Amino acid sequence: MHNNLRQTFGKEERLYSKKQISRLFAEGNSFYKYPFKVICLRETSDKPELPKILISVSKRNFKKAVERNKIKRLIREAYRKNKKILIDSKLTERNLMLLALIYTGKTILSYAGLERKIILILQRLIEQDE
Repeated sequence: MHNNLRQTFGKEERLYSKKQISRLFAEGNSFYKYPFKVICLRETSDKPELPKILISVSKRNFKKAVERNKIKRLIREAYRKNKKILIDSKLTERNLMLLALIYTGKTILSYAGLERKIILILQRLIEQDE
């Protein structure tokens, strides 16, 4: 399934199941990597699955939907281009990984800055598993 991985971010990679989301927030492990709060939960699965990811931006910090959407677009793009790090790590072989990226910053970081943070987060997720 992962062999023909394209740099896409399709529906099967989005976390939208209410049951999975509430389990992620109830049982997941979290850490901060400014400007993100990262919540992660691994579940065993019988087949390799792509990580499911939820991206959230606080309405309290960004009143305008335009700004929230812009940040979410930038985060999705940075994740889409770098998710290979996570998938190549073999973490996803027998695990379903649920991941929430919550943007807690008060200002909009540049794309390059966001991408650097996303890479650090993905590397930290891999290290935690070893």
